[in-house]
Amino acid sequence: MSSGTRAWRSLVETASAPYARTSRFAMHLARGKLRWDPVFRHLIDSGLIAPRSRVLDIGCGRGLLASLLNAANTEARRGRWPAEWSQAPIDAHVTGIELAPRDVACAREALGASADFVCADIRHAAFPAADAVVLLDVLHYLSIAEQDEVLARVRCALGGGGRLVLRVGDAASRRGFITSQWVDRIVTFVRRQRFPRRAGRTLAQWRAGLVALGFDVSSQPMHRGTPFANVLLVGTVPSTSAAGP
Repeated sequence: MSSGTRAWRSLVETASAPYARTSRFAMHLARGKLRWDPVFRHLIDSGLIAPRSRVLDIGCGRGLLASLLNAANTEARRGRWPAEWSQAPIDAHVTGIELAPRDVACAREALGASADFVCADIRHAAFPAADAVVLLDVLHYLSIAEQDEVLARVRCALGGGGRLVLRVGDAASRRGFITSQWVDRIVTFVRRQRFPRRAGRTLAQWRAGLVALGFDVSSQPMHRGTPFANVLLVGTVPSTSAAGP
């Protein structure tokens, strides 16, 4: 087993442990999500969250990213950071925004004062200044116009050198996109939530929209081991840019 694999397994255990304060189910759910969703490891070992970043996690759910960054800080300060990984995101601070009150309550109970969680609709919530903004599998619940408005406000929250990490479904990959629609339907039904119409775009359309806002954009598939058509877009504000599009 490589040092990176060992380190990742340790991180997953450390990051999921706080959820035992809420319930064993919440702890196992956190462990499974961190272990099997490839985006979380990619965020850590590729250095997408820089040290001492102010992180805005939009649609944060139960605060898994905040817990993972806390665990990374702990492991790095203990000297347990693999040499092959990018620098550890030490002293990153997360502000999370989430619509579901139960998820916010779970995040607050598990993580206490180590992160800030706001229960609000991302279409109307104020976005504080940030060095990194993370949006994972969120925007497809909004209309195209609402997506554009949220992304414009994200751009205003980021100064020069700021980074947007955005995972979306590529509507051009029809089978994967439809599969993710059905999974969303099942999850929202189980949670007794209303299933909104998904507003999808192709990867080319997502990229064009971000470029128009002033981001330098890179992308890569982010669905390894899943049947979905997820793509991770990383938008960076040029370091000479001021806040705002």
